[in-house]
Amino acid sequence: MNIPNPNTIFPAPNSDAVTYIKPTVTNPNIIVGDFTYFSDRDFEAHVTHHYDFYGDKLIIGKFCQIAAGVEFVMNGANHQMNAVSTFPFYIFEGWNEDVPPLSELPNKGDTVVGNDVWIGQNVTILPGVHIGDGAIIGLNSVVAGDIEPYTIAAGNPARMIRRRFDEELAALLLELRWWDKEVSEINELIPILTSSDLERVKREIRSILYG
Repeated sequence: MNIPNPNTIFPAPNSDAVTYIKPTVTNPNIIVGDFTYFSDRDFEAHVTHHYDFYGDKLIIGKFCQIAAGVEFVMNGANHQMNAVSTFPFYIFEGWNEDVPPLSELPNKGDTVVGNDVWIGQNVTILPGVHIGDGAIIGLNSVVAGDIEPYTIAAGNPARMIRRRFDEELAALLLELRWWDKEVSEINELIPILTSSDLERVKREIRSILYG
């Protein structure tokens, strides 16, 4: 039996245009879960302004689907705005300025993407954003604020269009946390995870969780 391997770089047979991100990452401040894929190569080239002196992290969960052209803009893109000039002398050679204390620089913290999140083509995600489990982000969106779990968001700036499911199903999925289970268990859950009969899905998840 062929078992999926999260450390395979090119997991789609006969395609080198889709990559699992985790085995390609070299930056310790980029943390990506198993089976999250990017519909392109060189994911790290799409994480911009990620300067070591900030120490901010990009944290992405498991089983996320990230389309081509997605850009993660990190805190280093923000310029100091509480001084006379916004020019970042400290990042260029030859200028007589050290890196300012982080307290003087705009810093919105880590960027966090949950599990089973689908991010459409050419989306830009700004610093410090938190995207909840199961969210969907429409193509060409600019995500400037947090997105709730199991919602669909789009636009510039991205706004919630609707919730994917009712509150009960969303809560059950967040409790089930299927993405944290062993591969063998997930394989058994696929009929539930791919079913459009949402009432059946609720019954099945309730049975798993509560017996």
